[in-house]
Amino acid sequence: MRDMLNNEIIDDDIDEDDDDISTPLQWDGSQEVTLEYMVDDNDNGCRIDKFLSQKQNELSRSYIQKLIGDGRVLIDNSLVKANAKVKPGQKVIITIPEAKELDVVAENIPLDLIYEDQDIIIVNKPKGMVVHPAAGHSSGTLVNALLYHCRGELSGINGVLRPGIVHRIDRDTTGILVVCKNDKAHQHIAQQLKEHSITRRYKALVYHTFKEESGRVDAPIGRHPKDRKKMAINYKNGKNAVTNYKVIENINNKYAYVECALETGRTHQIRVHMSSIHHPLLGDTVYGPSKDPFKLVGQALHAGLLGFIHPSTKEYVEFHAPLPQYFTELLDKLKRS
Repeated sequence: MRDMLNNEIIDDDIDEDDDDISTPLQWDGSQEVTLEYMVDDNDNGCRIDKFLSQKQNELSRSYIQKLIGDGRVLIDNSLVKANAKVKPGQKVIITIPEAKELDVVAENIPLDLIYEDQDIIIVNKPKGMVVHPAAGHSSGTLVNALLYHCRGELSGINGVLRPGIVHRIDRDTTGILVVCKNDKAHQHIAQQLKEHSITRRYKALVYHTFKEESGRVDAPIGRHPKDRKKMAINYKNGKNAVTNYKVIENINNKYAYVECALETGRTHQIRVHMSSIHHPLLGDTVYGPSKDPFKLVGQALHAGLLGFIHPSTKEYVEFHAPLPQYFTELLDKLKRS
């Protein structure tokens, strides 16, 4: 398998502000390729990494920044930094190296499949399953399971460390993910994510009741200024993030059962946003109380609905995942308390 080192698939971590549709990149990682672009008046003053990500949205902005750092991006044959700005008439050259091999073992792990066709797979991810291999999680991931299930029929855009994965949810969040079985489907779904046109609704159990029936949190999210393992509302360095919420039920003057609809997809977005309005998720000891009275394994959050335009039929499709058992049992317990 091939992996472009330190590359990232378009997912909840990527900068989604670049909405231009780019020319497809005809490259499968088997050899080095060099591309050239001329800067026109419309791109005047654009950062070089953003300029290139607009030209080739199959390459994540973080990977382009790595190529810049490796000296693989030139402006008029001169090396540049990632914050360099382009000017009309300049020639930009980017050299994309051959992808390097990475071993990820296919594992016969049962999957809860909601739907599958020649383009996509809709998976209902269980609590505790990591989506992609990483340090400390080289096996037992969704990717390991997909490699076994699909026998090579997975997209590989942006490398194959996370083959077929267009977006992700946290390890302890349950629910729906779409996986792409070919690059055409991957590009199609990724573009919808980038344009914020995909429907994503989550169910959550949170502390404290609400006075209002619904609301909207519009606050940028970035790395926590002091704890790099956490995210936070970050007006200086954060990315645009919007969460809409609707109260399904207030419970015993202590808790609430809510539905959250994402307009953007930032890391830990719902957890950070709900905590910021004093409604942290039950079980979330990172953004909520450090002690969890319910002894949950992570936050009570479920990705229950996913809707998008199908890559082949071009029709809107919508998929639902039922609440997991732990969630329904906790909900009943809260109502009885």
